[in-house]
Amino acid sequence: MPIQPEQLAALMREVELEDPIDFADLPFPEDELRGLVATHLCEMAAAMENFSTEDRLMTLLAVSAKLVLENLVLHVQLLRRHGLPVGENVEALLSRLRKP
Repeated sequence: MPIQPEQLAALMREVELEDPIDFADLPFPEDELRGLVATHLCEMAAAMENFSTEDRLMTLLAVSAKLVLENLVLHVQLLRRHGLPVGENVEALLSRLRKP
């Protein structure tokens, strides 16, 4: 039985306990944003119903990697815009790119 959006949203909230999301002053309720994303991802997963397990895993990993990269880029852009230093984890990651 495929995971339902409500289940995925609940798992998202659990993950956020360890790594909270700063929703700042967005004019949308947090739970509605979670629900929107959970629904979208569940629909995406359902569209891969006929994929092999390996293809489904690779597709979901590619989507996850793209989102992490996008989040990193947006995070660094935001820090630069406000003249703030990046955190240790981001700096360590970016220092790998600077090495020849």
